[in-house]
Amino acid sequence: MKSFLRIFFLLALTAFRPVDEKLTIFLCGDSTLAPKLPADAPETGWGMVLPEYFNTDAVQIQNHAVNGRSTKSFITEGRWQKVVSQVKKGDWVFIQFGHNDQKIVDSTRSAPAQTLYRQNLIRFVNETRAKGGNPLLITPVMRRKFDENGAFVDQHGEYPQVVKDVAKELKVPMIDLHAKSQATIEKHGVEGSKVLFMHYSGGIYPKFPKGIEDNTHFSRYGASVMASLVVEGIMELPIDLKSFVKKSEFTNKYTYELSHYYTPVFRKDTFNIARYGAKADGLTVNTKAINQAIDVCHAAGGGTVLVPAGLWLTGPIVLKNNVNLHIAKNALLQFSRNHDDYPIVVTTWEGQESYRCQAPIWGVDLTNIGITGEGVLDGGGEVWRAIKRDKQTNSQWAALVKSGGVVSDKNDLWYPSEKSKKGNNLPNAGRILNGIHPTPAELESYKDFLRPNMISLTRCKNVLLEGVTFQNSPAWTMHPLLCDHVSIRNVTVKNHWYAQNSDALDLESCRNGIVEGCTFDTGDDGITIKSGRDEQGRKRGVPTENFIIKDCKVYHAHGGFVIGSEMSGGVRNLFVSNCTFMGSDVGLRFKTARGRGGVVEDIYVTDINMTEIPGEAILFDMYYAAKDPVPQEGESNELPTIKAEPLNEGTPQFKNFYIKNIICQGAETAILVRGLPEMSIKNINIENAVIEANKGLVCVEGENINLKNVTLLTKDKTVMQVQNSKNVVLDDITYGAKKDILLKVMGTRSEGVRLLNTDATKAKKDVELGVGVKGKVVSKK
Repeated sequence: MKSFLRIFFLLALTAFRPVDEKLTIFLCGDSTLAPKLPADAPETGWGMVLPEYFNTDAVQIQNHAVNGRSTKSFITEGRWQKVVSQVKKGDWVFIQFGHNDQKIVDSTRSAPAQTLYRQNLIRFVNETRAKGGNPLLITPVMRRKFDENGAFVDQHGEYPQVVKDVAKELKVPMIDLHAKSQATIEKHGVEGSKVLFMHYSGGIYPKFPKGIEDNTHFSRYGASVMASLVVEGIMELPIDLKSFVKKSEFTNKYTYELSHYYTPVFRKDTFNIARYGAKADGLTVNTKAINQAIDVCHAAGGGTVLVPAGLWLTGPIVLKNNVNLHIAKNALLQFSRNHDDYPIVVTTWEGQESYRCQAPIWGVDLTNIGITGEGVLDGGGEVWRAIKRDKQTNSQWAALVKSGGVVSDKNDLWYPSEKSKKGNNLPNAGRILNGIHPTPAELESYKDFLRPNMISLTRCKNVLLEGVTFQNSPAWTMHPLLCDHVSIRNVTVKNHWYAQNSDALDLESCRNGIVEGCTFDTGDDGITIKSGRDEQGRKRGVPTENFIIKDCKVYHAHGGFVIGSEMSGGVRNLFVSNCTFMGSDVGLRFKTARGRGGVVEDIYVTDINMTEIPGEAILFDMYYAAKDPVPQEGESNELPTIKAEPLNEGTPQFKNFYIKNIICQGAETAILVRGLPEMSIKNINIENAVIEANKGLVCVEGENINLKNVTLLTKDKTVMQVQNSKNVVLDDITYGAKKDILLKVMGTRSEGVRLLNTDATKAKKDVELGVGVKGKVVSKK
């Protein structure tokens, strides 16, 4: 018996590699996963991206794939022998061939599916296992091909099925990349799928001076998507390799699951606006010259339109396909303050179809556009915006009135003009409701009220905003609407703190992108996510989804990171990290109202620092009232009357929020959850937070609300309040000394409140139950 145990122990030891020795993944295959030289750009094999999705402290990936190889040529050239000779016990060998095995006219590569191709796959499997390694078969990745009717065309014949058959016969784990990639290509669509592959015009990459249209080889974006599909396949298999897949900083998310996005590139050709008659004298209106430069650039196949150093006055600029508008360092692009320069157009306003004046920067149905540089764009917003009296000092108000314009009858609002005043006092001025359009005469009578958003991009694909400063916007500053693949990097927005509706960024019904390294200081919301308003938004039905938002700073704003209130098309799959909010009225602000409808779900937030927040550090509010979140002196901020209403398509939903690693130094309320009696706010998870505030937790109409390792340093003598909420878990809560009540539970519908791992001795009373609350509603452990 002892001898048997000794042999078993020795065998067990040999099954594991030394602690300091990494597991190796060997990649064998063709060009679709092979490594490339920098000179081969933009071609990218998915194997080049794969290491980003693994824990490389424990795993190393050796990419032996080579362009143009089949199972046959991979063997005859000695490449397979090189791989198998290095395989150690526990290593993995990924095998993906088929593209070049099909080439029957090439005797060096041809391997018929049912004979030689099958035999070679079996050889790869058996020889890997003989070395103690683990084979993993992958079906050939799809090429991009659609027929004249837009139907996808499979070009791989029997080869994928042979991979499946061998995997089944030899009990080998298998990833059906053939099926996964087809689904992905079809989801992108006939035109949209081009970004997955090498579709570039000439003049961008040295290797392809005349451009390239290649439906086999991937762009960097396409390779990252395909690599994520491979890892997705690994996670679906019952194999231990999944334990080496890299986790992201977000709760229950791996890196491969985060958003993928395409960033546009542009031709090297440069078109200086001065060559087209533009003058940097601050007097000449350069609208015609700048738009002519854009037109010529577009007609030439694209490139960069350069606004050099200097002060350039202009009216609206209309972007075109493949054009990058570059604002050079020390350049100021000043938009005209003459309302006559801005024609009235059909667009949207706050999520609904409306007539407005044309935006200073305008683009519709475009592909590959950019606004880049280190210069400044000024929207001339002071001639458009009304200003509230209570947001000015006495001397500021006197100077404003003296400058011109008109004031309201109550002397509490200043308007730039009579037309502005008229529009501000009309219900739904400019809006298109129930198919009814205002007449041209009506629009003209209040044109000055129809202030534009500064940058309006509608139904555009592959958008890049980078490096520039936008300031003094008439309304919303950056407004991508129904755009796909949006990259916003290192952009600064500066608007007056009192500027109404001057959101820094409003991503509305957009998909796939990143907001990174931006700095916002504005009079309304900072980083804002929207998807249309009420019935029009629900009918459009396009959510904002799949965005990464990181490394941003927000100073004054109504909210640092905001979703809503116009979110009727839904919002999902957002990843927010490493942001700082300094003086924004609310930190994390999630707002909606009855009538909106829409579902906001799967929102991930981590590593947020906040200081001097006048309102809530974290706010979930289904009673948004379209007013400033922090009341001015004399204004009421009473809670709304809570009365249940019937569920309907206008009932909004908030669910599945994962928030962790939050620090807030100063707020009115740490956490406020305020749902509807007919639709509670569900599955809110807040972990690892330290918040200094006057009030702690206030939770009304919540369900599955989980706080873990949260410190609430409050002035209020009651630390936490729960009303008409159920399944609330308060785990490891830290709070200050000398509190009267740790937890107060109210409402006859409260149930399932659990107080765990929390020292209740610092409060005079651990739990207080309101009138009508069931005696066993709270459990403690």
